[in-house]
Amino acid sequence: MSQASFTTALTIGELEASYPLYCKALRILIREEKTIEQIQRSVCWHRLETLHQCLPRQYKDPNHLYFHLKRERIA
Repeated sequence: MSQASFTTALTIGELEASYPLYCKALRILIREEKTIEQIQRSVCWHRLETLHQCLPRQYKDPNHLYFHLKRERIA
């Protein structure tokens, strides 16, 4: 039995299917008041980055998402 890990190659379809989960993880990291540097080292950040690089018209840059969610949290 194998376990999925960060090094497991995912298809774009699998990444797209998990997009809401990555956004939720990003919200949690922001709520926990992690620094941007800590968040940028997370799995969710790298997966969001991959989606943005592959499909930039459909998925925003993780930096944009971070600042949007951060501002939303403050308001």
